[in-house]
Amino acid sequence: MCKMANRSMTNKIKDLPWYHPNVDRHTAESLLLQNGVDGTYMLRDSSKLGDYALSVRCDQAVKHFPLTWTGTVFKFGHGEFSSVDELLHHFTNKPLIGSESGQMTLLNYPYPRNIEEPNVYDTIRVHAEFSTASENLKGPEFSINSKEGYLTKLGGLFKTWRIRWFVLQKNELRYFKDKFDKHPIRALDLHECTECERDSSIKGKFNVFRLGFAWRTFYMYSSTDQESNDWVQLINWKLRRIREAGYLPRNS
Repeated sequence: MCKMANRSMTNKIKDLPWYHPNVDRHTAESLLLQNGVDGTYMLRDSSKLGDYALSVRCDQAVKHFPLTWTGTVFKFGHGEFSSVDELLHHFTNKPLIGSESGQMTLLNYPYPRNIEEPNVYDTIRVHAEFSTASENLKGPEFSINSKEGYLTKLGGLFKTWRIRWFVLQKNELRYFKDKFDKHPIRALDLHECTECERDSSIKGKFNVFRLGFAWRTFYMYSSTDQESNDWVQLINWKLRRIREAGYLPRNS
């Protein structure tokens, strides 16, 4: 009977629209920092087997809070909840949550598991726009793994390294001469991409990764190892989604 009750509670937790299966701590931080605002949160599996973690965007960082099912109650913070419905009611009321530093954050926006990327990139709010949003903003316009930033890219014809502004949105990676340019130098269709991997073959360059196409391999690097890892992780996430949808690289 106890095992059946535990399984029932587990299934109800996993039915929550803001529960994210197969999302680890690092991925949760990437998603919330890129696409969330203060008070955006998601539930995921904890690294401790059988437990959960609530990841919350607060003040340009992400905090993680344990959620434990004891077999009779859910324990979250100082509260105890005898059912998923009670727990859901608690979050629906937008409670305040405090970190070890004493900072309090209002749990405002559950990050939905099933969301579509907007068709128009200009409507996506990422980076600093969130922190300066007006009071009229009802909530973030969520997107899945959109990213932008400067990378240093190796030229195709002339083998020189140049800094370019990259924008990853939906299944397209565009790069511009400058952040404020309206027209990209090139737009790369990820449907044609065969691989995205870290690369240590280029002497004297660090944090390099490559993007492979049948017609060319692009080499680029970021200023930090972590940033390069983030790009590789996000691009590969999109490539997996493309493959799962049944697409194979064109020209392959």
